[in-house]
Amino acid sequence: MRIRATVAAVTGALALSALAVPAAQAAGNPVSGVTFSNVVINSGKSIVVGASATVTVSATYTVTKPANISASSFETGPVLYRGTSITSPTDILGGDDAGVCTASSSTVLTCTAKLPFRPDADVELGDLTSDEAGAWKVGALAVDVSNEDNVKWQGDLGAKNLQRLSKLTVDAAPEPVKKGATVTVTGALTRANWDDNASHGYTGQPVKLQFRKAGSTTYTTLKTVTTDSTGKLKTTTTATADGYFRYSFAGTTTTPAVSAAGDYVDVQ
Repeated sequence: MRIRATVAAVTGALALSALAVPAAQAAGNPVSGVTFSNVVINSGKSIVVGASATVTVSATYTVTKPANISASSFETGPVLYRGTSITSPTDILGGDDAGVCTASSSTVLTCTAKLPFRPDADVELGDLTSDEAGAWKVGALAVDVSNEDNVKWQGDLGAKNLQRLSKLTVDAAPEPVKKGATVTVTGALTRANWDDNASHGYTGQPVKLQFRKAGSTTYTTLKTVTTDSTGKLKTTTTATADGYFRYSFAGTTTTPAVSAAGDYVDVQ
C-alpha cells in the first residue's frame, strides 16, 4: 500500500478516500476495533537517505483485533506523518505494500513491513524533498479490503528522524612536519539534497577538530570550527606528536552525525 509524500497522491490499496475518513469509528467500519502497538521502524534508528538511491527499511508492529474479525479481511501498515493529527496530516509516507502478519492468537497479529524512501528527483517514483528531512511521527492504519472507505488510523505511536546523508572529509598538512610547527587542517561537510540528487555543502555548522595520538584509541577535541558558505572547513593547530587529525560533526535533526577518517601526520 503506497502513500506518496504528498497527502493528495495516495495510490494502491490505500485509495484517496482513505485519507478522507475523519475518524476511526466511522459508521459500519469493521476495522474500528483494530489497534496497533510496539511499532518499531528501522530497529529504532533514524532513517538516513542519500542523494539518489532508494533506501528501504524494515518495520515490526503488533495488531490487536476483535476475535470475530478475520485477519484476511483487512490490510495494515505503519506510516510516518506530520501534522497535529494522523487523520489530518500535512505530510505522510507509507509502504508500497501492506504488512505481512502472522496470528499469535485469535486477537493478536505479529506483523512486518517494508518502507521505501526515494529522493524526489528519482524519475516518477520520487517521494522525498529536502524540506521533508527532520522529525516525523509514527502511526499505522488498517484498511478493510472489501471497502477501502473503511479505515482505522492510529497516531502517536512514536517518533522518527528522517535524515539527509552526511559526509565529512579531512586533510592535515604538511606531512611530515616539525614538532611545534603549524599544521593546517582542511575539510568539507556535505549532505544529500533530495531535490537534485546531488550533495552540497552544509553551511554554518559547528564541527570539532579532534586529535588522536599514535598508539591511543581516544580522540581529544582541540577546537570547534564552523563550516563556511560552501560547507568547507579550515583551521590551524600546533604539531605536538605523531597522530591522527579528524573533523567530527555531532549531527542535527535533519542530518546524521559523521566523523572523517583520521589523517595521520608524522611529527619529527
